[in-house]
Amino acid sequence: MPSLEIFIAFLATTAIFAFIPGPAMLYAAAQTIARGRWSGLMASLGIHLGGYVHVVAAAAGLSMLFHAVPLLYMVVKFAGAVYLIWLGISLFRTKAQGEIAPAGFEHKSGRRAFFESITVEVLNPKTAIFFLAFLPQFIDPTAAFPVWVQFMLLGTIVNMIFSTADLMCVFLAGAVLGRLQRSSRAQKLMQRAGGTILVGLGTHLALQKS
Repeated sequence: MPSLEIFIAFLATTAIFAFIPGPAMLYAAAQTIARGRWSGLMASLGIHLGGYVHVVAAAAGLSMLFHAVPLLYMVVKFAGAVYLIWLGISLFRTKAQGEIAPAGFEHKSGRRAFFESITVEVLNPKTAIFFLAFLPQFIDPTAAFPVWVQFMLLGTIVNMIFSTADLMCVFLAGAVLGRLQRSSRAQKLMQRAGGTILVGLGTHLALQKS
C-alpha cells in the first residue's frame, strides 16, 4: 500500500473528484426527481455495485482493452448512451407518483431503477478509463500487497467515496421533491425534468469525442 502521505493525497484527490457534480450524481438526482427518493437510493446502490465491475476489470488489466481496441470503447460508449436516452424517454411515458398506480409501485420502481443503474454504470467506459488512469498513480509495486490487491482496495475506497456523493445528491433532490409532492402537476413536471436529464446525459456521452 502507498505511504501515509500518499494515501492522504489519494483520499483528498478522490473526494475532490467525487463531489464535483458529474454524470453519476446527475443520474441519481434524475431518478430521485422522476421516481422518488427510494428509487434514487436504489439507483445509487446500482451505480455503486456496477462500479465494482470496473474495479475488477482494472485489477485484472481488462480496462486496457479500451485503449488497445478503440472500436470496443466506441461500441460500449454508444450502447450506454442509447440506453440512457431510452431510459429518459421512458420516464416521459410513466405515470407520475400522484396518479393512480398499482400497489407496490414504489418498490417496483425502486427495483427497476436498481437494475437499470447497474447496466448504466457497466456500460460507461469512462469509468473504466478513470480507474485505469487514476489508481496506478497511488499503486506501489514494491509493497507487500500484490498490485491487483492494491487495485481492489483503492478502487473500493474510490467507489465508496463516489457513492457517498451520490447519496448526498439523492437526499438533496428528495428534499426538493418532498416540497412538491402535494401537487400532481409539479410531480409530472419533475418526472419530465428527470427524463430530460437522462436524455441529456446520453446525448452528451454519445457526442463526446473521447
